[in-house]
Amino acid sequence: MVNQKINIPEKGAAVQKDRETYAISPYLPGGLVDPDTLRKIADISEKYGAKFIKLTSEHRITIYGIPFEDIDNVWNDLGMEPGGLSGKIVRPVKFCIGSSSCKMAKQNTLELGMEIDKHFRGIKTPDKMKIAISGCENSCAEPAVRDIGLIGTHEGWNILVGGNAGIQPRLGTSIAKNLSAEEVLDLMSKIISYYKENEEKTGLSRRLGKFIDSYGFNKFSKEIL
Repeated sequence: MVNQKINIPEKGAAVQKDRETYAISPYLPGGLVDPDTLRKIADISEKYGAKFIKLTSEHRITIYGIPFEDIDNVWNDLGMEPGGLSGKIVRPVKFCIGSSSCKMAKQNTLELGMEIDKHFRGIKTPDKMKIAISGCENSCAEPAVRDIGLIGTHEGWNILVGGNAGIQPRLGTSIAKNLSAEEVLDLMSKIISYYKENEEKTGLSRRLGKFIDSYGFNKFSKEIL
């Protein structure tokens, strides 16, 4: 008999408080979704008796209350891949609407967000890694409390590293300013590779911010840049 008291990452399912039902989150890049997909999610949720649907703080749509035996059928009917990824990987990117619509935005978050998701989503890391992108300094996507945060300005992209929310929240530290989209992708690749290679040597499993603390920000930024 399958143990229904644990998360099932390979099925994109997280066990709920009742230890009997699961929550699943279809992959919706940056929370972008069309009307047909919304209808499909609603219809399938109703078909399998979901308890409720929630728009989450990570710009996902999560279906709650799916019985274990229906998980595969729900995914088959949705025809979508899981988006509520868990574990020690780069999580789906969170980004605001950016200059495609917002009058305050200075940069195009949609284009860069999709590129970052394509390049890095799902990469294994020593601990979970969250990325957020805001098109202006209002920081609606909360980049200052993510492992890597991007803020758009008139001059380009500013990057923060080492932030996180949670029980012991901390703000990220600025590591670079006024970057182009191409420079952002290159620097993010270096940050993630450096973090993986050096943290794995320690045998520890720390979030990026604590890893940077152990090395010292000056050493980290010098070797990255």
